[in-house]
Amino acid sequence: MSEPLHLVALCIDANDPVRLAQFWARALRWEVGETEDGVVSLVPTDGTRFRIDLAPVPEPKVGKNPIHLDLTTATIDDQRGSVDELLALGARHVDVGQGADEPHVVLADPEGNEFCVIEPQNSFLATCGRLGSITCDGSPAVGYFWSEALGWPLVWDQDEETAIRAPDGTGPFITWGPPVAPKAAKNRLHLDIAPPAGGDQRAEVDRLIALGASRLDIGQGDVDWVVMADPDGNEFCVLTPR
Repeated sequence: MSEPLHLVALCIDANDPVRLAQFWARALRWEVGETEDGVVSLVPTDGTRFRIDLAPVPEPKVGKNPIHLDLTTATIDDQRGSVDELLALGARHVDVGQGADEPHVVLADPEGNEFCVIEPQNSFLATCGRLGSITCDGSPAVGYFWSEALGWPLVWDQDEETAIRAPDGTGPFITWGPPVAPKAAKNRLHLDIAPPAGGDQRAEVDRLIALGASRLDIGQGDVDWVVMADPDGNEFCVLTPR
């Protein structure tokens, strides 16, 4: 059996990639890495096995993102200090329908991308680093799809919510749950995945289509990666083997 696809990067569209990279480096306690073709990469410092790429786009953010990040904290003081630090760096409080008694704090980064600073008592994320979860609006079907696509086991599957994590139990979760709103525009966050070195990109694309994905044309032109959508319509890219 061939090795599974692996998660290479979480990509975030940015009007100002340098500024947004600096913000997220502080938020995640990661480091700013190389810049290539205007894309600024963040390098993990906590054992996470994928990077975050900030890619330049001209379009402003419109509406609530269907994908956001959950950041963990160690103590109540850490949560409060994190919120204060991020507000000073350009974040702001946002209301996405959370109740007044919710223990997590919902913020938006300087370009309006929502994220949560999670309370320290959250047992689900207790074994994660600073990046606790890539949290997605989605149906159970899309959680099953990504479990098969990456070879990551389901670690939660109930109440219309699913979650997967790397087989060795390290790194963040990726989670899905309702609501699933109709897509109005291209997502500003998406995943880049790739076959291992020596793998077959075309065969993997065919496998993903058989699992329920579809190919997309978003104006990418002649590139060596394949743009696809998962069963809920969320964009992702299949890179060349690496």
